[in-house]
Amino acid sequence: MADNAFWIAALTAGTAVVASWVTSRGTARAALIQADTTTGAQRVERLREARRAAYADFIEQAQRLSDVHWKVSDVVRAADGGLGPRQVEELRALRDRQREEYAALRHRTWIVSLEGPDEVAELANAVRRSTNPFHKAMEAMIEGDADAVARFDACYRPFWQALKDFIKASRDTLHAM
Repeated sequence: MADNAFWIAALTAGTAVVASWVTSRGTARAALIQADTTTGAQRVERLREARRAAYADFIEQAQRLSDVHWKVSDVVRAADGGLGPRQVEELRALRDRQREEYAALRHRTWIVSLEGPDEVAELANAVRRSTNPFHKAMEAMIEGDADAVARFDACYRPFWQALKDFIKASRDTLHAM
């Protein structure tokens, strides 16, 4: 009977050691999986926040540029069809401000391009390109082209549509993350 007790004790001890080893391996594996999952989730959240900031800055800058365009329209409307020297000077000042705001929009377009994805970056470029007709029409107004006001007014719809397309794609991208 003493021999059986020894074997039972040895078998119990061996089983406990093996069970402990298996449990520790499982616990270690679970901890590794949890760490990987947490790291991945944090990486996705950092990417989401970086994209959100880039998209929001871009939209804000597009609005600043749009505000300049609205001021141009106000100057033209106040002139009631005839641009005098004072209105031309106001348009020149607004043109300079438009250039500054456009440069900031171009910079933010590059940041959106860096953050991606490609679809959103292309839509940001579409918004940026949609501001070119505003500039050309404003230059023509300064030079005295009577048809330039109508061309300038026709620029709003494509600009706003491009911006709405960008906003939708940005929102969809952020929600899909």
